[in-house]
Amino acid sequence: MKQSPQFQHIQEQMRPGVITLDGFLGTDSRNLIDILIEDDGTVRRLGRTHRAIARKMQYLRDQGEAGLGEFITVDDHFEVRVDSVRGKLPSPFGGPGLYQKVNTIVRNTAQEREIVFTDMHIHFIRDHGFYEGKGSPFRLDPEELIEVLEVHPEA
Repeated sequence: MKQSPQFQHIQEQMRPGVITLDGFLGTDSRNLIDILIEDDGTVRRLGRTHRAIARKMQYLRDQGEAGLGEFITVDDHFEVRVDSVRGKLPSPFGGPGLYQKVNTIVRNTAQEREIVFTDMHIHFIRDHGFYEGKGSPFRLDPEELIEVLEVHPEA
């Protein structure tokens, strides 16, 4: 699909060394719009929404914050740890504010699986349906995220 100049500018902001050392695209050579379309298709095929995924991420992050950097149990079978790193980052999509460098580790003990995400990921997914490009060291696969976090379809 043809990419607008606005999306081209956003994609340039996502390149390595602009906002972060690794950038947000990894080895993915596709246009940003094509990355968004593919991930959106995956989420829709699974009967979920980006907002529902981000809402579950935010919930687990907020619950985990009470652990003060230690793992705590949430909803019987999630172990969650929230670690804050100094600093803030702007979103390559623009908009108001900066995002804290906060890592959330979620272990689904029933599945014996773990996933790590940041506050920036919550913003990316909630507001833009962006999970990072393939090959990115911090990419979140939407299908895996839905499974590990047990994101249910919205009623």
